[in-house]
Amino acid sequence: MIERYSRPEMTAIWSDDSRYARWLEIEILACEARAAAGFMPADAAGRIRRNARISADAVTEVEEVTRHDVIAFVTVAGESLGADACYFHEGLTSSDILDTCLATQLRDAGTHIVDDLIRLQSITHALALRYKTTLCIGRTHGIHAEPITFGLKCAGWHQEIDRAIRRMRTAVEEISVGKLSGAVGTYAHLPPEVESHVMQALGLRAEPVATQVVQRDRHAAFMCAMALAASAAERIALEIRHCQRSEVRELAEPFGKGQRGSSAMPHKKNPILCENISGLCRLVKGYVTQALENVALWHERDISHSSVERVILPDATIALDFLLDRLHRVLSGLTIDTGRMRDNIDHLHGLIFSQRALLALTSRGVSRDTAYSLVQRNALKTWENGVPFREQLLNDADVMAILSPLDVDAVFDMAAYTVHIDTIFHRAGILE
Repeated sequence: MIERYSRPEMTAIWSDDSRYARWLEIEILACEARAAAGFMPADAAGRIRRNARISADAVTEVEEVTRHDVIAFVTVAGESLGADACYFHEGLTSSDILDTCLATQLRDAGTHIVDDLIRLQSITHALALRYKTTLCIGRTHGIHAEPITFGLKCAGWHQEIDRAIRRMRTAVEEISVGKLSGAVGTYAHLPPEVESHVMQALGLRAEPVATQVVQRDRHAAFMCAMALAASAAERIALEIRHCQRSEVRELAEPFGKGQRGSSAMPHKKNPILCENISGLCRLVKGYVTQALENVALWHERDISHSSVERVILPDATIALDFLLDRLHRVLSGLTIDTGRMRDNIDHLHGLIFSQRALLALTSRGVSRDTAYSLVQRNALKTWENGVPFREQLLNDADVMAILSPLDVDAVFDMAAYTVHIDTIFHRAGILE
């Protein structure tokens, strides 16, 4: 998964080299903080800063024997420190290093995702403005409803992404928490001042009340925020997939020169990018349950969460980063057929104006039930025989006893569907 769906900036965060470099920095900072507090010689801390080295391959080799990654790491690092190795990892427990490192990884990964969302929001903003008054058919239950504008669709995407950005920023803030409070969070072997020094240097906050671990509701909230960001992307991808269908053909994702759509049917141009996005969104959303299950651990800690997090956190962040970048590519090269949008508005011979016909009748004092029956009987005739709805109304004596031909013409006035678009766009912050 990590190799198949990856962008270098995100994958690097989860590499062994990156993880061990982060572990090493946390350990060195802890030594420096202990030296400043008088718990070890200052010159020893300086030598540890200068001499400490780590090799991912060496850690892997030692871990084959110890079956414990942090012990293997401490062993390999200690080999580069000589007599100063006695000060390395002193007073710390494995989760002090693991959870503090994980906080920096999730903070950095979350920041990348926020940047992805901002890029995506920028293009939806541009699309919304460009197609603000471009009419297309709105659909409910997959059935033609009433006209909207394509820009309004894009404005909805823009707003959902805006909420995803705010959630992710909150999640990044919430996850930027580490701990150096020891085996059960009591600071029995290191004072809180050491933790404070390290967290400040790393740009983190200290977990106010830790057990042996940082509490896992933070990680679950981060995963939920990612799942909602994925859901926003999936909604856009699904709309494009629907609108690329042969029967609709209003939108189409990019199709490159030399690209093939089907091994059997040369005419095919399939929405494979959006289908890929939809599939990866399922993966990200599917990890939410596992993150929630990790919140409840035995007493001060067990390690049932550890194996799960080693899969879901790298996978989810990498997959989300990848799919958001792919969606940006889709929207940047999106084919938008405004002529086809107009054809689809006209496809039902004016039936989409049925509510305006209903309101025209009720505005003349006709009861809603009677007006509904008058409009529906004409609408059903149009469904059956394809005669334009406008003609059906003009030929219905009961309707024309209430409305004039000018009233009927007004029923089919498209302007009603765009008159408040600017108000919506101002409210959404798309128009200043």
